[in-house]
Amino acid sequence: MKDASKLGNRPSGLVSERVADRILARIASGEWGPGHRLPGERHLAEDMGVSRVSVRAALQSLKTQGLLDAVQGGGTRVIATTAAMDPGMLELVRVNGENLTDLAEIRSILEVWAAGRAARRRTEADIAALDAIMTATKADIDAGKHKSENDIRFHLAIAKASSSGIYMHFVAMIRGMLSEMVDYHRYELFPTRDDDHRILSQHQAIFDGIRTGDADAAQSAMKEHLGWVLERYAKQHNNKKS
Repeated sequence: MKDASKLGNRPSGLVSERVADRILARIASGEWGPGHRLPGERHLAEDMGVSRVSVRAALQSLKTQGLLDAVQGGGTRVIATTAAMDPGMLELVRVNGENLTDLAEIRSILEVWAAGRAARRRTEADIAALDAIMTATKADIDAGKHKSENDIRFHLAIAKASSSGIYMHFVAMIRGMLSEMVDYHRYELFPTRDDDHRILSQHQAIFDGIRTGDADAAQSAMKEHLGWVLERYAKQHNNKKS
């Protein structure tokens, strides 16, 4: 990639393509994740050493590709979800409960990878965010509450810590389904206080691996956590059949 300060010497069409590439690089790296609001046109133009016309053309191109959308009141943000897929996935689960098991199995593969990546890429801000979530989760359990919101926040924070634009967009794409899945887990599949404490312990082990930068430990803890979930799925399925 050419230095941004030299982009302004190129024909405007090529300049806007280069600007689009620079924006895409930040999205792909996870720096600008799903839902992130981009800096204004003037800031982007100054940062990249190009005209606002070139920035505007780049943003329009990325909007046309479905990667960015306009913010009400002005501005641009990274697309936060794929609207057509999430409702479709929800419907698949409603029609056939086995699809929920399939999604849990897919998660068990991808989230193990994400935990290891997060352990290698996490920042101090990521660690602080996960620590705050763990503290909130423990407080809710001690108060006798079931807070599926903390579970969602935990897994989304790991996605962010992974610094993978692809993975973050995948998680954003299924976020609605993930929320319903976690609600089902915490209120039906794992409803007891013993379950709450076990999940807290499993999350703590995952967090410890990420916090210490031990990718193997983080992956092993995530595999154990989601493996336990799948075992409960299988047990429930067998009970329904008998």
